[in-house]
Amino acid sequence: MQGAGAAGPPARTRPSLPVTILLIVLLGGSAGAEDWPQFRGPTGQGYSAESGLPLEWSESRNLVWKVPVAGGWSSPVVAEGRVWVTTTVDAREGGGRRLAVSLRAVSLDAATGRELVNVEVFRVENAGPINEKNSRASPTPIVDGDRVYVHFGADGTAALTTDGKILWTTRLPYESQHGNGGSPVLYRDLLIVNCDGWGDEAYVVALDTKTGKTRWKTPRRRPWSHAYSTPLLIREGEDDQVVSIGAYRATAYEPLTGREIWRVSYGEGFSNVPRPVFGQGLVYLATGFQVPSLIAVRADGRGDVTRTHVAWTLTRGAPYTPSPVLVGDELYYLSDTGVLSCVDAKSGQMLWQQRLGGNYSASPVFADGRIYALSEEGMTTVFLPGKQFRSLAVNRLDGTTLASMAVSSGAFFIRSHTHVYRIGARVPDPESRVPSPGSRVPDPE
Repeated sequence: MQGAGAAGPPARTRPSLPVTILLIVLLGGSAGAEDWPQFRGPTGQGYSAESGLPLEWSESRNLVWKVPVAGGWSSPVVAEGRVWVTTTVDAREGGGRRLAVSLRAVSLDAATGRELVNVEVFRVENAGPINEKNSRASPTPIVDGDRVYVHFGADGTAALTTDGKILWTTRLPYESQHGNGGSPVLYRDLLIVNCDGWGDEAYVVALDTKTGKTRWKTPRRRPWSHAYSTPLLIREGEDDQVVSIGAYRATAYEPLTGREIWRVSYGEGFSNVPRPVFGQGLVYLATGFQVPSLIAVRADGRGDVTRTHVAWTLTRGAPYTPSPVLVGDELYYLSDTGVLSCVDAKSGQMLWQQRLGGNYSASPVFADGRIYALSEEGMTTVFLPGKQFRSLAVNRLDGTTLASMAVSSGAFFIRSHTHVYRIGARVPDPESRVPSPGSRVPDPE
């Protein structure tokens, strides 16, 4: 996801059309093992071209390994045979009183679960309370070649080598109120970050990936409030855009300059979490609290497009937290309370709704011709895309699961509040499997 050419971002940062990935899966094509280097995968929209993925799993079925990793809700990413997450660990003195919080980057061998890197990146003294469903290590890392970018919200942002050497660190000042949330995105040699606070400052910033220095910084329009969404890179016509959701409005910026291209307002919406998705010429975005809605915005506008480019708006079952997923002509989205909706992506017409049960924070994934929806209670519902709901399987793991799953090498990588799992029908070569202490590698069924 790094590049320096003048013709736009390289292929792995350029968003792929959902219909393209759907055709690959339906035709049985596969380009081999695919990395999952950022939040929501190669395109940032929850798609994977992997095939041969397991349909069913449990704590004893299709479990390749299970390794203890506690302290955060960052989703796992997978690149070059390594799994990366961030964590937050209390640092205590002899009497047990917490002195500080250690913010760490952790890497595991994707084949065995063996820990390869565990390094402190920041230490926060006198850390205050945050929302109980959040952590100081919720933003997801990005891997680009031999570099890993980690973000802990206002607590700090850093670049590391894949061996764990810290290359640079910086802190972006803003008041996030409920803790850290949205992840950064890479464009060429820029790391773009939403900094949506509720205090004196709210802005979007682009950092130089080599130095961590600010290349551009664009203030949010007033009024502002806190938000926790991840930007999305899209291409509309001949132009690249970075779509950034904030409180009360979403804005598309020029990725190289930070200049505003278009913006859309949505009343009192704030504390936004879902990442937008893009297809059919439309950006689909969730408006946040108090009354959530899902809106589709044509991406070819300029200036304030609130009255001219909103194709449709829905409030029924709109999510606060999970991001939508677009497959072909249908858009799928989950409410936090487990109501799954399918709508026509162009018109917004409701096609069906289904209550799955449980509560949801993780974003659904489309892979191997199926959609996988992971609940906070460790339950994954697997269903087929289409104009009717067709469930294929319901799988359960122990523990609480708020992080979104990653897909790579014919496997799912799932993080609970205590462990990281590799779930896969294909087990690595036994001669290369050297379990780490505390890992679990059962015989395949």
